[in-house]
Amino acid sequence: MLHVVGDVVALLDHLRLPKVVVVVGHDWGAQVAWHFCLFRPDRVRAVVALGIPFFPRSPRSMAEMFAARGDGFYITQFQEPGRAEKAFARYDVATVLKKFYSIELDDLAAPPGVEIIDFFDVSSSPLPWMTEEELGQYAEKFQKSGFTGPLNYYRNMDTNWRLTAPWHAAKITVPAKFIGGEKDIGVESFGVKRYIESGGFKSNVPDLEVSIIEGHHFLQQEQAERVNSEILSFLDKLSGKEAHN
Repeated sequence: MLHVVGDVVALLDHLRLPKVVVVVGHDWGAQVAWHFCLFRPDRVRAVVALGIPFFPRSPRSMAEMFAARGDGFYITQFQEPGRAEKAFARYDVATVLKKFYSIELDDLAAPPGVEIIDFFDVSSSPLPWMTEEELGQYAEKFQKSGFTGPLNYYRNMDTNWRLTAPWHAAKITVPAKFIGGEKDIGVESFGVKRYIESGGFKSNVPDLEVSIIEGHHFLQQEQAERVNSEILSFLDKLSGKEAHN
């Protein structure tokens, strides 16, 4: 995560963008955005995160936490180099992607002895929020790159946990907006809803605005206009606050 955030800083400098920017990310991109705020708040005007809220650093390692969910849990299966890649190779790339895009609430853990990609179901009909042409474009990219790069994000969880020890108990101090889908597997399965309602999220991100909208995990595609509207509304309010101050 230190390297990826460093890449973001270098990209901003290379593009000669303003010193202070609004950063927006979804899922692992949201994790990068949150860590960008932690590591370099001097470069962040505000952050918008989709799907994944900011959780403070755990006192236990990621491997220890997720191992308790058993071998069928998708993150546990992703830890072993080559395991998921071998299982994914039993399907064409478009089918692998469609399986992930179609995940339902109870699909995060496979029965004992079953690979998670085999457990995921997939409909023969097109996704309601993505055309077959769009799916084909994504498949073409992954056909060239493979899945090891994305899977390595999961395999680096413990490394990230160790390296972020200096930021243990640190809070996000910049203005933040979180957008989640009411049917998102993460909102239900990772305790996000409870985290929001208990005030835990707000305590770790004091200047926080939360919107839970209709939709699943890939909101920026499934609800593109609504997500754009939420972001623009947040930026308008942000500009108003800055003008007032």
